[in-house]
Amino acid sequence: QVQLVESGGGLVQAGGSLRLSCAASGSIFSINGMGWYRQAPGKQRELVAVIDRGITNYADSVKGRFSISRDNAKNTVYLQMNSLKPEDTAVYLCRGWKLPYEYWGQGTQVTVSS
Repeated sequence: QVQLVESGGGLVQAGGSLRLSCAASGSIFSINGMGWYRQAPGKQRELVAVIDRGITNYADSVKGRFSISRDNAKNTVYLQMNSLKPEDTAVYLCRGWKLPYEYWGQGTQVTVSS
C-alpha cells in the first residue's frame, strides 16, 4: 500500500505563488509516476501536471506558470505554482501510480482571490 499526503495549499492573491508537496510512504517502490490533479466545485477532476520516470506533462492552462518536480530521495513530488489566477482555485490532489494500480491523497485546498 502507498499513502500520499499533500501539503502547502492556502489562500493567495492573484499573481501570487504557492508550492504544493506530496509525500509518499509505504510501498513506494510500487510507484512509477506521480502527479497533480485538481477539482473545482461543480467541475470534473482534471490533470494539472504529471511526472513519470523523468517525463513531464502539463495541462495547457498551466504551462509556463506551474512546474512539477520529484525528489526521489524524499519520496516527494512538488508543484510550484506561479502567477496564480482565480480560475486555479480548486482542491489539488496528488496521484501516484504503477499501472494498473493507483493511489490518491486526500487533497489540499488552493484558493486564489482576485
